[in-house]
Amino acid sequence: MRQSRLFAQTYREAPTEADTTSHRLLLRAGFISQLAAGVYAYLPLGRRVLRKLESIVREEMDRAGAQELLMPAMQPAELWQESGRYAAYGPELMRLNDRHDREFALGPTHEEVVTALAREEIHSYRKLPAEPGEYR
Repeated sequence: MRQSRLFAQTYREAPTEADTTSHRLLLRAGFISQLAAGVYAYLPLGRRVLRKLESIVREEMDRAGAQELLMPAMQPAELWQESGRYAAYGPELMRLNDRHDREFALGPTHEEVVTALAREEIHSYRKLPAEPGEYR
């Protein structure tokens, strides 16, 4: 693709909102666009970089015999309450209720989810370490 047809725009000067060198470079090169504080859109070049990194990590993880999971961003509040981090996060943890008035949190990490998965799937020390393909 020609650069003249690229969706993103590049800048000569660093945007004033950029604090770190990496942030300035990513904005100037058209890899990301800042929507709000801490919220970014990955533009086509940035998305290409992310896909390439995912590919490299996936190849290395496959070579090591690791298994890949996809965990939800929206997580039941019960998991967070059980770990004690629901209250500890304070107002920074985005919380919401669904139409059935069940509480959920937009999970910034997945420790609670992976712990719940392990609790449900692994019932004996003989299952550890979990072998590739064992839980498909």
